[in-house]
Amino acid sequence: MPGGPGKAEAGQRSVYGFPVALERRTERRLAMGMFDPVKGFGVTFANMFKKVATEEYPEIGAPAAPRYHGRHQLNRHPDGLEKCVGCELCAWACPADAIFVEGGDNTEEARYSPGERYGADYQINYLRCIGCGLCVEACPTRSLTMINFYELADDDRQKLIYTKEDLLAPLLSGMEQPPHPMRLGDNEQDYYVNGPELAVDRGVPEGETVETSDEKAMQ
Repeated sequence: MPGGPGKAEAGQRSVYGFPVALERRTERRLAMGMFDPVKGFGVTFANMFKKVATEEYPEIGAPAAPRYHGRHQLNRHPDGLEKCVGCELCAWACPADAIFVEGGDNTEEARYSPGERYGADYQINYLRCIGCGLCVEACPTRSLTMINFYELADDDRQKLIYTKEDLLAPLLSGMEQPPHPMRLGDNEQDYYVNGPELAVDRGVPEGETVETSDEKAMQ
């Protein structure tokens, strides 16, 4: 019938509205696409004159939190003797098998710690270390702590295996480079029982721990 298809088409467009809605969406997309570059530059111009928040790293180092767990440190007694007794508990506690310890015997001629033994060889493989801190919890003499030094990345795998010389805390005021005899008592008990008082007597500033170095140790 004349006019039949036109009425059906008009009715379909009015009832379902698919062709009309599609045309309107297409028009809106075209209009929005024209202004997208302007909107993008608007963000640029809005931030162009704000204060720059770029960190000049590594030229200017970003400070870490005081209790950040970073590189390990082998600490000393107030007279400079090492706290590590070579017990290997840290190596046993490490879930990543990143620590190697070999103990040695102290002698009166060559004493490195107040006890019978000391850590003759100590290594931490930072290619394996996951920074969990279980080794610190396992240490019975608080020899091992974690300072907030975090720059451990390197392009040489061998340099990421830290030896005892790399991990030992620096000598503070009043300390003497081992080996040397016990200066603060007759046995190791004197060191552990009277540690804080001995530290002050040896010139370590009050309020600081013996573990303190250029990078603050975990308190």
